[in-house]
Amino acid sequence: MSRFRHRLRWLVLHGIVRGLSTVGARRGDPQARLIADPAVRADPAAFADEMRARGPVVRSRTALMTFDHAVANEVLRSDDFHVMSLGAGLPAVLQRINEKTSTGLLHPIEPPSLLSIEPPDHTRCRKMVSSVFTTRAVAALHDRVQDTADQLLDRLEGRSGTVDVVDAYCAQLPVAVISDILGVPEADRQQILKFGELAAPSLDIGLSWKQYQSVHEGLVEFNEWLIHHLDELRRNPGDDLMSQLIQASAQAEEGAQLSQRELLATAGLVLAAGFETTVNLLGNGIRMLLQTPGHLETLAARPELWPTAVEEILRLDSPVQMSARFARRDVDIAGTRIRRGELIILHLAGANRDPKVFTDPHRFDIERENAGKHLSFSGGRHFCLGAALARTEGGVGLRTFFERYPGAQLAGAAQRRDTRVLRGWSTLPITLGSARTALA
Repeated sequence: MSRFRHRLRWLVLHGIVRGLSTVGARRGDPQARLIADPAVRADPAAFADEMRARGPVVRSRTALMTFDHAVANEVLRSDDFHVMSLGAGLPAVLQRINEKTSTGLLHPIEPPSLLSIEPPDHTRCRKMVSSVFTTRAVAALHDRVQDTADQLLDRLEGRSGTVDVVDAYCAQLPVAVISDILGVPEADRQQILKFGELAAPSLDIGLSWKQYQSVHEGLVEFNEWLIHHLDELRRNPGDDLMSQLIQASAQAEEGAQLSQRELLATAGLVLAAGFETTVNLLGNGIRMLLQTPGHLETLAARPELWPTAVEEILRLDSPVQMSARFARRDVDIAGTRIRRGELIILHLAGANRDPKVFTDPHRFDIERENAGKHLSFSGGRHFCLGAALARTEGGVGLRTFFERYPGAQLAGAAQRRDTRVLRGWSTLPITLGSARTALA
């Protein structure tokens, strides 16, 4: 693609939105503030409280928004709404430009990604993936997660001074597990980390030209690597789940099989979603627990609370902050008329702090009875396929870290990732303190 067409595509998908949002944010438009206001990015909970006070559905200039748990839950499960894809909802002239400048690259929010398709294709693809990513298969990964966590923490023993726990642990654990699932050779795993970092902003709109270029370069490299990797798994299948998915699709009845592009999109989504959400969960959890040493004392005395603690971390600082749906037809939601084709942004992080559902919603409570009612894994037919694995990695990863390093402390300023849909830490400096042995 020529530089002109490349720049034109950025302008249509991001540049115009970025410019209008900057102006709209100054005028107080809710959606524009969500995109362009740095204060909203820094404190999404305060923004959600402000918006929630306006009612269950908030109308902005070009979309509706909800921070209400009941409304978000209803929309996620309703057949009256469908998922969006990159560039959807653009005016007709911009839509044509978007189509003519398409790169043809796989993208997490473009078909055939499971995030951007609906039945019958979604049903067919999800059924095939679910036949391999079974509850039993995920449960079998528990020991692998534990072994990986132990090995990573072994490497940190004796480290003095400040350690970036995101780089040394939070990122390394999920990339090792996802690599096992996808049959990725150990020599390629640093590439996977790089791809994850470059592609993380791809879920956002209103990217700067520099961000867009970085995402594009990452997607080009990732597409090339993924095509080669799947070809290698066909020639030399292993006992990994991706090899099993390729074989299951090849053996399926006509009409149930996944195309090459669907297999690529599925592998890409499993890699990106499985890595990005879990690294954020681990980083967010370590930070929150280091800020509440009383909780760590409770968890040390009552380790059976770890699953609830993980749910509460997911609720309070959701790795995925928002989702969106388009209305298929005119529909009434919570007293608001939503017209066919209108977009509603579901602020999952805000719904997770809805005081109508969660008592004292801003409090970090590792004994909260309904912590698991959060919407951090979405809902309905698009409920996250990797939720069970993320919970396993979160529980094992956090518990093992604090059992090994009970004296860990925050050390200096941490840095948030420069993304809006995904929320986590890019750097989190800590001091480890003395290590306990893995068998202690």
